[in-house]
Amino acid sequence: MIETLKKQICSNPEIAAEIIKGILKSYEEHEQGKEHFYCIGLNNKNVIQYVDLISMGTVNEALIHPREVFRYAILKNVSSIIIAHNHPSGESQPSKEDIAVTERLVESGKLLGIAVLDHVIVGDHFLSMKGEGYI
Repeated sequence: MIETLKKQICSNPEIAAEIIKGILKSYEEHEQGKEHFYCIGLNNKNVIQYVDLISMGTVNEALIHPREVFRYAILKNVSSIIIAHNHPSGESQPSKEDIAVTERLVESGKLLGIAVLDHVIVGDHFLSMKGEGYI
């Protein structure tokens, strides 16, 4: 599924949320109940270069570190990324940890020259952290 996303334009959080929902649906049911954290790498025209599963966590958390998030971004020479994860509970509001990791990744991206365009949280609905003013 992820290979078919390459060369698709991802220019807004709705598209990113649909991509993540589609990937999650491809997992077996017992895996869908865990948090999955993804990085979508984009070129300067917002064309997807890769979608990388950074972490598959537990029912309420996933371990995230900038080195894993930006690893492919550096190797694939992307200009920006969108990060996204699901909340198995269905609630799409960001936790304190979501806010903290987003701030850390935005700052890391600034140091590397790779913009973090958004952090999309997928629950029963989706939330754009950029749209809500967190980025």
